[in-house]
Amino acid sequence: MMAGIVWFVQVDHYPLMARIGPAEFPAWEQAHRLISTLLMGPIMILEAATGVALTRRPPPGVAPVAAWGGLVLIALVWGSTAFIQLPLHAALSRAFDAKTHASLVSTNWIRTAGWSLRGLLVLWMLQSVPRSPTTVSLDVARPPDV
Repeated sequence: MMAGIVWFVQVDHYPLMARIGPAEFPAWEQAHRLISTLLMGPIMILEAATGVALTRRPPPGVAPVAAWGGLVLIALVWGSTAFIQLPLHAALSRAFDAKTHASLVSTNWIRTAGWSLRGLLVLWMLQSVPRSPTTVSLDVARPPDV
């Protein structure tokens, strides 16, 4: 989920921020921060909780190193968010600055890469989990025994 959100933010949302007028920008940025926190905060917390859970009990077929790799990517994204993007957003909440905005767009590639790699890793882990054989037959070519 976060991989999809971060790509939308990276290629659409953040670049369009430069088109908001300077008078309206601080209020827009503050609203953006609130809405983003309400939307992404719970998803990020759930992602972190499941990342920790996977390291504690990886499912059959999932190598512990894969689960730990996913957790490292979560830590990378959270660290980038806390120490790079949030301070840039705080500065933009006071007033639009082209240099700060450019830094936000360029440094957000850290999160875009981290969440993209994690999304791919999670898909790989999902396909690695052995499937149980199906118990329902959908063979309609043969009539049932009577």
